[in-house]
Amino acid sequence: MKTELAKIDPLHMDEKAMEHAGRLIAEGELVAFPTETVYGLGGDALHPEAAKKIYAAKGRPSDNPLIVHIAEFSDLERIAKEVPEQARKLADAFWPGPLTMIVWKNDSVPYATTGGMDTVAVRMPNHPVALELIRKSGCLIAAPSANTSGRPSPTEAAHVAEDLEGKIAMILDGGPVKIGIESTIVDLTEKTPMILRPGYITPQMLSEVLGEPVEIDPGIIAADDTRKPKAPGMKYKHYAPKADLVLVDGAKDAVIAKINELAGEKKKAGKKVAVIATEETRNAYQADVILCIGSRMDEDSIAQHLYKILRDCDELEVDAIYSESFVTPRIGQAIMNRLLKAAGHQVIHV
Repeated sequence: MKTELAKIDPLHMDEKAMEHAGRLIAEGELVAFPTETVYGLGGDALHPEAAKKIYAAKGRPSDNPLIVHIAEFSDLERIAKEVPEQARKLADAFWPGPLTMIVWKNDSVPYATTGGMDTVAVRMPNHPVALELIRKSGCLIAAPSANTSGRPSPTEAAHVAEDLEGKIAMILDGGPVKIGIESTIVDLTEKTPMILRPGYITPQMLSEVLGEPVEIDPGIIAADDTRKPKAPGMKYKHYAPKADLVLVDGAKDAVIAKINELAGEKKKAGKKVAVIATEETRNAYQADVILCIGSRMDEDSIAQHLYKILRDCDELEVDAIYSESFVTPRIGQAIMNRLLKAAGHQVIHV
């Protein structure tokens, strides 16, 4: 299959290209598109065959649910068995935006889209190209990240092409994304709202809007959770570079010393080593490659650069990667969730 590529200016969209992309979705084809979080791989959410194509293109386990992307709140009412009052409050506060809500599905949503679950994950993306694609297609769009399953998520169109060229019909290139990590997922089918994946919208923000506590699922940080996943990213190793990644956590000086010690051992064995560091520490390391992820004073920059840095490690063909941990005040949990998944929960505490 030849994959078409269309450059789309989000502020001055090419009407013809968007109509064509919408038609492809309506005809059951797959189109990759930008959102504010990462690039998504879209297909008709209510068409089982489109969902199967998404799983096949990504090499994604079929019990890993897809998120349904909508353009209007009324679309949620079309696919939910009932819309809880909590969903209305959260939508008013955070949609369009990087928040996915899980509700009970109705019969219009095929099990192929929900990974066999009776619940459906739904979000309204905050990106003009994504919203226009949904509207032009006349469909609700199921869209996981547009990458090969398990690899770092794509934050620019070139990452999508690297993984999915020849496997999908079209890529809409809207430039680099703004946030760089996937949406927060909150489950509204439990007695207490439950975060299943941390993201830019924090538990504190959700709790403030709802006026009630919000819990965090222990499966977010558990390395050996074997339950059927209710949301993307809960069960399988994700976001991983090709080389072995190890996180080193602790006080700054101890982390620097430990990473330099480990890097030195690998280099003696003839291995090419990369270190993921910050602006504040980048000059303290001795390794073949030092990759700066951003400043600890700007945690948004760390999130934005995370997946690109992991992909850079693949391009540089390193044999081992050591990374600092990033326990930042607001979205540190979301950043560490992605890094822990990428490292297969390999952490050294110093």
